[in-house]
Amino acid sequence: MRFRPCIDIHNGKVKQIVGASLKDAGDQAAENFVSDKSAADFAKLYKKYGLKGGHVILLNGKESGYYGETKKQALSALTAYPGGLQAGGGITADNAAEFLRAGASHVIVTSYVFQGGEIRKENLERLVRAVGRQHLVLDVSCKRREDGYYIVTDRWQKETAIRITPDLLDELSAYCDEFLIHAVDVEGKKGGIEEMLIGELAGWQGIPVTYAGGVRDLEDLRRMREAGGGRIDVTIGSALSIFGGTLDFEMAVKYCNA
Repeated sequence: MRFRPCIDIHNGKVKQIVGASLKDAGDQAAENFVSDKSAADFAKLYKKYGLKGGHVILLNGKESGYYGETKKQALSALTAYPGGLQAGGGITADNAAEFLRAGASHVIVTSYVFQGGEIRKENLERLVRAVGRQHLVLDVSCKRREDGYYIVTDRWQKETAIRITPDLLDELSAYCDEFLIHAVDVEGKKGGIEEMLIGELAGWQGIPVTYAGGVRDLEDLRRMREAGGGRIDVTIGSALSIFGGTLDFEMAVKYCNA
């Protein structure tokens, strides 16, 4: 179980938000933490600790008046840690290469691939042609329903009819290098992890998977390691001391990477 760092950028600032609260209208979100440090500052911190495979997420849509500043922050983080971070948020086949040139190891994609409750295979294929499978991460962030977990898109605002199953992961893994999965129901709430989801993911034998959502303390990390069999990597946001939380950053890194 590896520690995967994160840099979430909203309205031009590094933030930790409650995922389900994000709204494009008015560029709104319930904030847990707003940093006075730049995205590049966090990238340099992660580089210092040798943490790779973290993600830089642009939380503003392209139509937002804040998008330009948010993108500027993201690109500065990628430049500060070449090859160490992945970039997501509004990625398409047309702009993916720009983020790789800026220093991203991978681009992270959701809404471009999952549209109207369907998987757009033609867009997946365009992405692979544009940047290569080895540079592509699919974000299959999800919400729980009675019969399982279903993918959500458009910065977690739109639910789809696509259920996460082993067959789906098998199908999609032919096009990407990793999966990133936010448990949207618990994202940013520091109220505990989705153990059922983690267990389901651990039962699938495939490419690397990173889970994000609800981690609050070392006990949650212990439970995650147990539920995931040590196979599922983890991202921690609002609970970390570097984002105003009570879970010591160095302690979390040490525990995950032990």
